[in-house]
Amino acid sequence: MRSGRPLRPLLALVVSGLLLGAAGCTADAADRTATELTRPAADAVRVAASDDPTTRSVQVSRALFAHARGAVVAPAGDERAVATATSAARRANVPLLVAPSSKGSAAEDDGSSRGDAAVAAELERLGADWYQAEGDVSVDTDVPERDAPDAGDAAAVGRASRPATVVVADRRSDAPAVATAEAAGAHVVVLPAGVTDPAAAPDVVSTLHERAGHPTVFAGATFRALSDPGWTVRAAQGGWQLPHGGQRPFDGHRWTALYGAPGAPVLGVLGEQDPTATVQRAEQLAASYDGLGDEPVSPALEVIATVAAGDPGADGDYSRELPVATLQPYVDAARRAGMPVVLDLQPGRSDFLSQAKRYESLLREPNVWLALDPEWRLGPDQVPLRQIGSVSADEVDRVSSWLAGLVRQHDLPPKALVLHQFRLSMIQDRASLTLHPELDLLVHVDGQGSQPDKQATWKALHQDAPAGVHWGWKNFIDEDTPMLTPEQTMADVTPTPSLITYQ
Repeated sequence: MRSGRPLRPLLALVVSGLLLGAAGCTADAADRTATELTRPAADAVRVAASDDPTTRSVQVSRALFAHARGAVVAPAGDERAVATATSAARRANVPLLVAPSSKGSAAEDDGSSRGDAAVAAELERLGADWYQAEGDVSVDTDVPERDAPDAGDAAAVGRASRPATVVVADRRSDAPAVATAEAAGAHVVVLPAGVTDPAAAPDVVSTLHERAGHPTVFAGATFRALSDPGWTVRAAQGGWQLPHGGQRPFDGHRWTALYGAPGAPVLGVLGEQDPTATVQRAEQLAASYDGLGDEPVSPALEVIATVAAGDPGADGDYSRELPVATLQPYVDAARRAGMPVVLDLQPGRSDFLSQAKRYESLLREPNVWLALDPEWRLGPDQVPLRQIGSVSADEVDRVSSWLAGLVRQHDLPPKALVLHQFRLSMIQDRASLTLHPELDLLVHVDGQGSQPDKQATWKALHQDAPAGVHWGWKNFIDEDTPMLTPEQTMADVTPTPSLITYQ
């Protein structure tokens, strides 16, 4: 143990710098004899996502403990010492903090000093009377080092009436966070291996739904990518999940969809039967993909909500907008079956955003997604089937910004935004498209005809595509020569499409 150095100026610098944004409160330690948990508002969401393990351990401590009679400290990266410290922290119901090893090299001295000061600052904030060191670590603090006393029973911790839910990115690398959470009586749920988004983790979504009203802490450097942790929690608390779990449309999921317009068989197979029969047919189609590929294949519907027309109509936009009442039975039947519905827009001389807003009431439902079909986005002198339309990236961005805002405003789960395309010219300046965390963007390749031609279109559209987009493929029952079987679709189309529609 090192002691005696005036710490307060350094501690103030550390708290305002390294720990900026971490929640906590300071109180007089003179009359504190037990441990007390932080009691944030029930809907509070906190994130401990620093890349530095010392800072991260302190962030978790600040999120869960108002003060503690002590703490256990172990060197970051020393799994054996951390394991021993974990047991000690749980027994004593106190936080586990990690600090740089006291054998750090000269090149590491600056970071080691900051980490040491961060731990010292947290001991002071907690009002700790002691700290127990495990492994090669010591802290420059006036708090004495000694073994942690056994708490005796859980009553030694001032249990919060609504203990937090702690979502941990990785149980191994975030073991200190798990130990601190369990010492605080929190409920811990861990992301599955390879998953980085809580919305894509079924157990996390289920836990946040079941524990709605409890504060939430995200612990792990992975969570630095969460742009809006509050929305992530609220969307999960709604409880809606995809058929195989989770809320992220194309993360761990693959879809087959029937395409068409209600009551119009000429526009696709969806229009060949009523909503109930359409759902049953979609389920049968998805079943034909069972056992193919490494992800489950689930059924979906893609319903043409606005149909490009050969005449201008009363509003002069060459697009027939179906009433919400016509589409609602398909949405309802799909929701009862646990499948999503994609609303497809063919705007004619109108614009995509104006048409999308017509269907806001449907898009506010968790199982309704959106598709834009630029083939039918026409200029002021163009007519459907005479010219192939196109859309600017700016117009697509206006739609995606509006849809992402709708998702956030109503605490909806992430939605898919599908862009149909079979020529590069159909989406102008496509590489500049804006991606939103609330949306999964998918480019749906709509080429028809011979398989060599379709493959050439598929490969051409992949060039210079925005990073992070997903891909869709369409099988035309009458126009493809020949149409691929499910086995061929999964084997011959690479990368394997996330959405496969049938028209």
